[in-house]
Amino acid sequence: MAKVTGRGFTMASWLRICTLRLAGTLLALGAAVSLSPAQAQSSANLPPPGSPPEHGPQRPPLFFREEWKPDPGAGEHPLTAASIANPNLALTLITPGGQIMVAGNPGDENNPLHTWSGLCTTPCGVALRDKQHWADLTGLARIRWTTRTSGFHQIRPIVKLADGTWLVADRTDGSPRDWFVSEISFADLHWLKLDIARAVTVGALLDHVDLSKVDEIGYVDLMPSSGHGPGGWSDVGPVEIYAKSVAR
Repeated sequence: MAKVTGRGFTMASWLRICTLRLAGTLLALGAAVSLSPAQAQSSANLPPPGSPPEHGPQRPPLFFREEWKPDPGAGEHPLTAASIANPNLALTLITPGGQIMVAGNPGDENNPLHTWSGLCTTPCGVALRDKQHWADLTGLARIRWTTRTSGFHQIRPIVKLADGTWLVADRTDGSPRDWFVSEISFADLHWLKLDIARAVTVGALLDHVDLSKVDEIGYVDLMPSSGHGPGGWSDVGPVEIYAKSVAR
């Protein structure tokens, strides 16, 4: 067969090259068609080789834990600064009328060491303050606590902002049947101002609250209690706050 215009290729060689190129093109098209839409999208969104992996929001670490401290031999007794087991924390008592008590037994899952609001003749609450750090309650910050209530009583998270404003949340916890371990995400809460002198809510729900620098965290029972026996009170066992810390 004659050579093609001085290039040194025979017609057969030229046809073989064209056939191989066509076959490669068809294989590439077939591979692309065989990808599902999800696979194609995933392939298109792959990061460049060597790029750092992407991460979603990260759960914050434990900011503090308080499990209360008994007064040896005293039985049920008033909650005071000496009742705080965590040496890094300071106590604020919110008791316009009556007393919050400490009761229960360390290590007893049927009656754990806890605060008890039964002797409060007004709404009552407790707040805890880390002595060295503010709490950043943004993102995935949360509270985990062990609670039990009687009657229609419920407990609500409260915070004191860096500017001194006290707030109480719209979410409640507490079961009259048994001790109840639960978590509440601060990002899910809506807030009212709390008149700390009376332990009552004031004003309307706030449109926006900056929780990036919180001074104190705790809880309040917005109902007066009925004393010993069934009727109306709230118990709070161990309390854990998961949040980023900000140096004071």
